[in-house]
Amino acid sequence: MQELESIGFVLGTTYRKVSQSLAVHLKEHDITPEQWSVLYYVCAQEGMNQKVLASHVYKDQPTTARILDVLHRKNLIRKETDPHDRRAFLVYPQPAGRELMETIYAIEQKHNQDLTDLLTPEQFKELHHLLHLLRNKLEIDPDTHETLNSKV
Repeated sequence: MQELESIGFVLGTTYRKVSQSLAVHLKEHDITPEQWSVLYYVCAQEGMNQKVLASHVYKDQPTTARILDVLHRKNLIRKETDPHDRRAFLVYPQPAGRELMETIYAIEQKHNQDLTDLLTPEQFKELHHLLHLLRNKLEIDPDTHETLNSKV
């Protein structure tokens, strides 16, 4: 049987390999790549609404809420009710969360450099450009649920 060569399959398997590779480095810190991405944005923009946070990390709101609950149980973040929307929370890092973010940031930067080193600088620049181009073309309008091809 031939290996699937669809772009979705190749992107998906590549994502999983990259994520698994990062997960190995994060395991000793008891955090997953998904939790790390959320913690990073919480620290980068303190007081972000969880709905806005979900869009920044490209996750749906229920998944983001579950990740936030895990980070909260680990005492890495705190949640406060949003005064403008009582159904939502504003999210802030705890001191332990900020400390972990700084530790993990260095690990993630090293991981990124290791990945970058697998390609020539020109190849990496082109890959980065094409992935952003594809992602932007696939953005969905939250009102119409149609692809926003005009964003590119």
